[in-house]
Amino acid sequence: MTTFVDRVELYVAAGNGGHGCASVHREKFKPLGGPDGGNGGRGGDVVLVVDPDVTTLLDYHHSPHRKATNGKPGEGGHRSGADGKDLILPVPDGTVVLDSKGEVLADMVGKGTVFVAGQAGRGGLGNAALASPRRKAPGFALLGEPGESRDIVLELKTVADVALVGYPSAGKSSLISVLSAAKPKIADYPFTTLVPNLGVVTAGSTVFTMADVPGLIPGASQGKGLGLDFLRHVERCSVLVHVLDCATLESDRDPASDLDTIEAELQQYGGLDNRPRIVVLNKVDIPDGQDLADIIRPDLEARGYEVFEVSAVSRHGLKELSFAIAKIVAEARAAQPETETTRVVIRPKAVDDAGFTVTKEDDGLYRVRGEKPERWVHQTDFNNDEAVGYLADRLNRLGVEEQLMKAGAREGDGVAIGGEDDAVVFDWEPTMVTGAEMLGRRGEDHRMETPRPAAQRRRDREAERDEALGEYQDFDPFEG
Repeated sequence: MTTFVDRVELYVAAGNGGHGCASVHREKFKPLGGPDGGNGGRGGDVVLVVDPDVTTLLDYHHSPHRKATNGKPGEGGHRSGADGKDLILPVPDGTVVLDSKGEVLADMVGKGTVFVAGQAGRGGLGNAALASPRRKAPGFALLGEPGESRDIVLELKTVADVALVGYPSAGKSSLISVLSAAKPKIADYPFTTLVPNLGVVTAGSTVFTMADVPGLIPGASQGKGLGLDFLRHVERCSVLVHVLDCATLESDRDPASDLDTIEAELQQYGGLDNRPRIVVLNKVDIPDGQDLADIIRPDLEARGYEVFEVSAVSRHGLKELSFAIAKIVAEARAAQPETETTRVVIRPKAVDDAGFTVTKEDDGLYRVRGEKPERWVHQTDFNNDEAVGYLADRLNRLGVEEQLMKAGAREGDGVAIGGEDDAVVFDWEPTMVTGAEMLGRRGEDHRMETPRPAAQRRRDREAERDEALGEYQDFDPFEG
């Protein structure tokens, strides 16, 4: 059964916003008390959070579909709908978030690091919030905005100070088992280790983590063997420790050629040239191993490597090795910034960005793309003429109609707002006037006039009485 997963494809869907409410306050002797429709609630976000207690992406391997809750619709009496709850997804330290095209969205390092993987939909405004001096009693409300849904890829890059690299069965698992409390699987056949193992090592006052990276072979940087599945776990390590087998039974291998092969794979993978290296000649407890180490050590030291002869069985040379690694780790930590910040990719908008684009397609259709126009379309109830008129006003104020004219659009041409899957298509009418004609200007209701002050109403009644009395006094029943 799989217990370690370091790469998953995850489908996330944020919650939809609740619909706004179109309502008019009514009570006895006051049938038209004004709009009182509440706003819809906001949906829930999908949020990734680094949790130090999580070490694998196994949960998302088994359940790759995650959705936050929706916001509740608004109600009359100015009652807004409840917001949806955010969906919190814990991920291991060192998780990289990529989109479906492989572009990095966030590099999550450090406890508590947060990244919003799915943005919640906004709640629709009720007609009370849409009321204005020109639109005293809106007969419509805005629909809730759909939440963001997309496919993302989570890749785990182990956060460790030291990486043990080398051929399969070179003794990396044995080495980490005696230097730390880690208990990896150890056997005398290649690829015994199928997942990275982490161990904590203490050397004097320095405590560091060590990762046993599964065995590499020629062509690992192109994906052979365990290749790319685990080479990425080396990226964050401060020190690379080459573990070379001095007692290999394969006639075509020796420690020097093994080192050259692994270095070539690291070079092709890229990004690791500045990491300090230490060479460990392992299995010197075997007589042939010690003889080979004595032969090869001067050559490796001449190439600039710091070389240690060790034995995981007899524990020969382990103390010297651990203190040498601790020294390099301490120096690497001192050279790093004091605080590790979240690395999020920011793509700023251009200064002259209008917020939307208008393009003419091969079939003569004009397509409008942009965050605001597409959101407004999703929030419009197209069964309500007044709501459609309100959308037309918003698009006109944004400048969509002007850009359509510049692009060559004529009356009756097809216009699509949105992508190919969810676009709203209509025949364009320049300076469109849409709405309920009975209301006069769009959104106005003449039944909702501003109430007159009491003194003004009293003066009006007296004037009407005087006018009626004057007409009665001038009346002559015998005339004619």
